[in-house]
Amino acid sequence: MGDYQHHWKGGTPVHLPLGKIVCVGRNYAEHARELNNPVPEEPLLFIKPSTAAVHITRPLVYPRGQGAVHFETELAVLIGRPLTNASASEVESAILGYGLALDLTLRDVQSSLKEKGHPWERAKAFDGACPLSPFVAADQLAKGNLNFTLDIDGQRQQTGNTGDMLNPIVPLIAHMSTQFTLLPGDVVLTGTPKGVGPLVSGQTLSLELEDVLFVETTVV
Repeated sequence: MGDYQHHWKGGTPVHLPLGKIVCVGRNYAEHARELNNPVPEEPLLFIKPSTAAVHITRPLVYPRGQGAVHFETELAVLIGRPLTNASASEVESAILGYGLALDLTLRDVQSSLKEKGHPWERAKAFDGACPLSPFVAADQLAKGNLNFTLDIDGQRQQTGNTGDMLNPIVPLIAHMSTQFTLLPGDVVLTGTPKGVGPLVSGQTLSLELEDVLFVETTVV
């Protein structure tokens, strides 16, 4: 851990430090239903530290002996300008790029924490809990809804479209900026569609964003 650096697709470094990773839970209604969770009335926010980030193309390593570790495939947004109480136009101009992420979750730990009314960090913020892909510059993607997928061992597991988000990207990031300042190099994870499940040693995970980004990783 600790050697993560943002990169563009193609391998060029993004010359920004990694700060925090700001996440939203239950941003797709079907995912909330599959876990028997209520749909929140406002964005359900939590943060992963920079130490959670790893390059997604490296073999996935996760904690042992703490129950099931679930994958959650998400669209990641790279922030390029400071945002505090930002307007929609300010958010749009601050989006530097898009990528893909896995929000790895210790599901049994999370369930126990929720039952006790405790925060989720123990389940969401461990070292390696946020594998990140390289980023594609925002101007290289068409405006409008974005599609992304996850295949496991060649079988489609998750299909996401940003048009299905309960809180769309720009209003979501604007809301986040009212709670805490977003800084250049911060990453926003925008929620996962239905189809989450446990990681199993030996699996191959293939993630794709539109037709512009494809990454693959294995579980060790």
